[in-house]
Amino acid sequence: MSYQNYRVGLLGGSFNPAHEGHVNISEQALRRLRLNRVWWLITPQNPMKLLTEMAPLKERIEVARNLTRNKPRILVTEIEDIINTKYTADTLKHIIKQYPKFRFIWLMGADNLSQISEWERWASIFYTMPVAVFARPTYSLQALNSVAANIFADQRIPAQKAIKLAKMKPPIWTFLLVPQKSLSATQIRQAAWSKR
Repeated sequence: MSYQNYRVGLLGGSFNPAHEGHVNISEQALRRLRLNRVWWLITPQNPMKLLTEMAPLKERIEVARNLTRNKPRILVTEIEDIINTKYTADTLKHIIKQYPKFRFIWLMGADNLSQISEWERWASIFYTMPVAVFARPTYSLQALNSVAANIFADQRIPAQKAIKLAKMKPPIWTFLLVPQKSLSATQIRQAAWSKR
């Protein structure tokens, strides 16, 4: 198999815990962006969250793998732990160097677009690979008026052209309206705590 046009979506985060919302975004990305695979990049520690807020990495990976057991096109990875990166910008550069023939797209929810300007070297993410942002309940308007959306306003392409995103040169991004699941990891954690 030639990997010259092998298209991979990268969905990063704490996955604390992984849930159907992550699966939904992944499946929408596979379909709408014509991807071969989606890789989940489960971070050992989100720099913007307290260590006490996070379940152990092995536990989060196990939950994610159980959730995607029957989803062969979603690959759960612990790349950041293996290569010892702390920031998304570094992780993505490493992945591109490691897999030079693959075409990657960074996937994220609208909630992340709203606050990505607080991430370390956040703008370099847009220059490293194309970006697909997925609508999330209550976040879309805020996301589309965010610092990042305004700075890269001229690089946004309409959703109808998203199918070509993997072949486009960054910085380039799109915003996709998709059937949404209102689930969030925070809600799941709060529900679990309330049962204790």
